[in-house]
Amino acid sequence: MFTGVVLVLALRANAQTSVAEGTRLSVPNAALPVDVLVEAPSGAPGELQVICLFASTPENKLQASLAVMDARLNGTLTKLRSQNLFRGTLGETMLITPKPGTIAAKRLLLIGLGDRDAFTPTQEEFIGEVVYAESERLHASTPTFAPTILDGGKTGIDTGVVGAEFLKGFLRARAVQQVLHDTGMADAPQVTKLTFLAGTAHALDTQRGLAGVVR
Repeated sequence: MFTGVVLVLALRANAQTSVAEGTRLSVPNAALPVDVLVEAPSGAPGELQVICLFASTPENKLQASLAVMDARLNGTLTKLRSQNLFRGTLGETMLITPKPGTIAAKRLLLIGLGDRDAFTPTQEEFIGEVVYAESERLHASTPTFAPTILDGGKTGIDTGVVGAEFLKGFLRARAVQQVLHDTGMADAPQVTKLTFLAGTAHALDTQRGLAGVVR
């Protein structure tokens, strides 16, 4: 009985482990360098910040980091969504160049996640492909990605699984680019590093999920 109690307490302690904001965790054995950064999307520096938004329906309110991002952009996300200018359909993209001083990144890319209720982590593989393709198109060699699924109101999602599915798609798109380059049909891959954002309570799970893909 005593052993069982110790095991339960250990599992609970592990589940509650959080990582301090600003911490950067590397993903070991990754051929393409991948880091997990504990930072809000609006505060993460870089050349390209990518966030995701569910379908733009009245019940899909912007929460947490998405609400902060919207405030930093003077309500631009709300305006785009409420006027049906960004619908949030799966794979839809929109590039924003924020005014200096509003957010830390130079450019912001929105990607639609589709219907929130129908969302599953396997869709992140497609999102990973989109992020890689857009990073190449925009000549962004070190993109920063925030899935923003939980902040979009979708609960019960394993962040490690989300990270793993995303990285599968991201690396698959990179492999396609490399093969096309080797056959003289495309430029060499430009992306040299990926930064994946996670909250304090989910950074370790995200790191483990990403590490499982590159083993």
